Amino acid sequence: MTDLSKIDQIALGVERLVLRYEELQRNHIALLQHTDTLERERDSLKSRLGAARARIDTLIDRLPVARDAASNLSTPTSQGDQA
Repeated sequence: MTDLSKIDQIALGVERLVLRYEELQRNHIALLQHTDTLERERDSLKSRLGAARARIDTLIDRLPVARDAASNLSTPTSQGDQA
């Protein structure tokens, strides 16, 4: 009888291990899917950041032109006063 109970105990242990393995496999698949989703979101955010930086760089490039235009408008009146 003790041999049978040991076999039963081993069988129960194996069943628990199989169930745990299946659970871990499901969790692993879920984590892979979650990682994939996060990577796609990260890539999208990086792309949006790059586009925003490009727009900001364009705006910054326009600023000196706007300052030069403003200084050119005020320069003739200053020079007119000196003449």
